[in-house]
Amino acid sequence: MCVFDLDHTLVRTPLDLAAMALEMRALLERRCGPLPARPDRYRVGELLQWCQTHAPDAEKPLWEIALDHERRAMAVASLEPGAREAVEGARAAGFATAVWTNNARNICADALARFELSAALDLIVTRDEMRALKPDPDGWRVIAEYFGVHRDAVVVGDSWVDGVAAQAAGIPFIAYRTKDADLARWKLTPVARLSDLAALPALLSRRAG
Repeated sequence: MCVFDLDHTLVRTPLDLAAMALEMRALLERRCGPLPARPDRYRVGELLQWCQTHAPDAEKPLWEIALDHERRAMAVASLEPGAREAVEGARAAGFATAVWTNNARNICADALARFELSAALDLIVTRDEMRALKPDPDGWRVIAEYFGVHRDAVVVGDSWVDGVAAQAAGIPFIAYRTKDADLARWKLTPVARLSDLAALPALLSRRAG
């Protein structure tokens, strides 16, 4: 089985998660006062977890911020070079195919339909089906329940978030244009690194062989 991330992996978008997190934090601090200081910035998933624990009435507005950012980014998205060859080639190599994304289902489904990738995917897992966002591995629970256990599964993604989620689920990670510094910081060792998605089918065939 070959599981793909969406943003910056199959689809190229200007989605800025840091800007999304800043807007979410500003909303929370307007309602609840300053968040605890920390050396790193708060990430989207961390802000949502904090909100669920400390200010559950603010969760809906936070998701509305996320949807607004996702919708605007996907409106100007383009297909990542090699994405079609990667997905269709994985299928041709005998791999089931899935998407595992933190995006909302309607945003993801619309994008995949627009780029005519839906028919080449066996499963789409979005935040609407997950209990927690990546880097939490809960999305893998949904995938495993659907397909059963797959010893030959891989996760393909561009971000440390994808790698940490895959590692937590015990699934090999194929890094697509992932930053070296991020791999080092999060102690990730991909089984392969790609700069061209179109090279994925040949890599999968070698692994299967």
